[in-house]
Amino acid sequence: MPRNALRWTDSLVLAIWLAILATNTLLNGLVSRADHPELAAWETWTWNVSSALMVLLLIPVVLWFGERAPLSWSRWRQALLLHLLASMAFCVLHVAGMVGLRILAYRQMGGHYDFGDWSKGLAYEYLKDVRTYASILAVAWACRFLLLRSGGEASVLAAPDTGVPVVEEARPARPERFLVRKLDREFLIATCDIERVEANGNYVNLIVAGRAYPLRGTMTGIESQLDPAQFLRVHRSHIVRADRIASIEPMDAGDARIHLKDQGVVPCSRRYREALRAA
Repeated sequence: MPRNALRWTDSLVLAIWLAILATNTLLNGLVSRADHPELAAWETWTWNVSSALMVLLLIPVVLWFGERAPLSWSRWRQALLLHLLASMAFCVLHVAGMVGLRILAYRQMGGHYDFGDWSKGLAYEYLKDVRTYASILAVAWACRFLLLRSGGEASVLAAPDTGVPVVEEARPARPERFLVRKLDREFLIATCDIERVEANGNYVNLIVAGRAYPLRGTMTGIESQLDPAQFLRVHRSHIVRADRIASIEPMDAGDARIHLKDQGVVPCSRRYREALRAA
């Protein structure tokens, strides 16, 4: 998915969670006031606001990690383990930040805040935080799925003049066009209009004029269908059209950044850098 689409989707996720957290904070705050009438109002509201604020601050981190560890059928065990570890880190950061904010608030009011036994407190908070972590990813994946579906889905066409999708064994080695289905319309994308290709879970995204059209398949599969004189593999997750490259910025350890004419930036790994320079 292109960066502008990711930014739009992440903003939508943040807006949804802002509404969720605001509602939960209000309801939980009212419940806390009813359960603890002996406490000052600022104390119970501090408990709930500090927790919600830390969750809101950590959502961009969860979205960033979710992009780099997508769940897929081929690697679901590894991805699940990574997200389990990430949820533990999320809990530690959430609790540490939440407690820090409460300590500051209590000091400001001339009081003292004690979180209690950290081992029991973290265990209790993790039971809630692991669900929050999973919910953040679920909302993000749902938004991105809907964005992909509204953007259309691509498939390979047979001979360009037939306009009829064909079965796998009849596909040409290098198709000239792709059929794009977008809502209730179908139209063609010329291969020469594709600016770059990005991996996205079980799909690869064909980027045309800044829009992403998902094609079910692998980077290796789409690479074999594109003209190597025009399309260059620069990373395990990226293919770029040669005439879209504006400049190449060398990085440490032999990697590089590719600056595109549309102001986009694509990573180039050391494995592909020499072939890129030769091309």
